[in-house]
Amino acid sequence: MSEQGSTPGRRRAANAGPSGKGQFDTGSRQTLADHIYEQLHYQITNLTLPPGTPILEREIATEFNASRTPVREAILRLSKEMLVEVVPKSGTFVARIPLSVLPEALVARRALERDLAARAAVRATPSQLLRLRAIIEESREAVAASSQATFDKTDSAFHAEIAVMSGFPGLWKMIQQIKTPIDRHRHLTLPVADRMEQVMREHSAIANAIEQGDADLAAERMDFHLRQLKWDILQTIDRHPSYFIYDIDPSELAED
Repeated sequence: MSEQGSTPGRRRAANAGPSGKGQFDTGSRQTLADHIYEQLHYQITNLTLPPGTPILEREIATEFNASRTPVREAILRLSKEMLVEVVPKSGTFVARIPLSVLPEALVARRALERDLAARAAVRATPSQLLRLRAIIEESREAVAASSQATFDKTDSAFHAEIAVMSGFPGLWKMIQQIKTPIDRHRHLTLPVADRMEQVMREHSAIANAIEQGDADLAAERMDFHLRQLKWDILQTIDRHPSYFIYDIDPSELAED
């Protein structure tokens, strides 16, 4: 009898290579360490845990009803992403933001999202355009309610939807990794007067260009939108100097 999936009448040879549909581990199974990591990652990036906050393994283990092992695994991942600092003989703390990682993050994000916006202008379907408009309306409601948490979700949804419209939804995962150091300062700038309204207007301008099918204009407006992050960062440094590691001169952030 032949093995399922092999050619009828022929037995698969031992150690034969795979054939047919690819068989991959998609990483959909979540471990306790993954869950702890995701919760801490969220709390750090949205500044529920600001830079300098102690990370206490015992308290985290108690909160998640876990042993120290998955907690340490989660903290190790966060350390590799420069989200926690392990200080010998002192403890583990939410990391400050190294200024040196910001220029690369800003350039990489702009390059990717300019291209996605241009592609979206060419490929967007009517239903996708409606979803994009709906997201902008949700952000408008968040502004009216002064809900920064809801606004932040709609902001991410807006950019993720453009990735979908472009035909390259997987790039949003890459952008999320790139923008992690930027996200923390964003949560400091959104409460500034009129900043959420300004972001919403910039999103509307991008959506208009995509709806018009103008790839060059969509890319230009996305670039303008993301360039504002640079000036936001400079203002954030002035207001919260202890949140940063000064491994480059702040003036370098103003360079293009």
